[in-house]
Amino acid sequence: MARKSALSTNARRALVISYVNQGLIHSQHDLVDLLADEGIDVTQATASRDLEEVGAVRGRDGSGELRYQFLSDTSENRSRFSKASDELVLSMVASGNLVVVKTPAGGAQLLASTLDRASSLGELPNIIGTIAGDDTVLVVSRSATGGKSLERELRMYLMNTDARKRKVAH
Repeated sequence: MARKSALSTNARRALVISYVNQGLIHSQHDLVDLLADEGIDVTQATASRDLEEVGAVRGRDGSGELRYQFLSDTSENRSRFSKASDELVLSMVASGNLVVVKTPAGGAQLLASTLDRASSLGELPNIIGTIAGDDTVLVVSRSATGGKSLERELRMYLMNTDARKRKVAH
């Protein structure tokens, strides 16, 4: 595959999240190879840091194979997101049953994955799903006219996450 232009750390980590969710990473070497297939050269140390930063852990899956995976959401995973939340959300606009969230280039998949996880855990119960591009996340509300209330819910969730981050920092 042709070499991609310089990829931001957030974009690379969004790929890592995607690979982990697909169950493709059995070792750090696998991650290095998968990224190389995309034209992204990283060292094993960078792969290790990326896996740690996104919260992936190596363990046995349901069939007994060792692979990197995400455990259930923990306060540690939430604090990882809180570190990035104020950097990931540039703007938010609601329309109908949708909220469009703008992120820096490469940040959309990381944010969408986090919102989907929060939704599945009941922390954001009004989200039915997300669609992520490179710098935009489309968040879909369960209600046909719930975009505005979902936008408020997202802002409150992000504000509370950021408040927890500031409290921990002091």
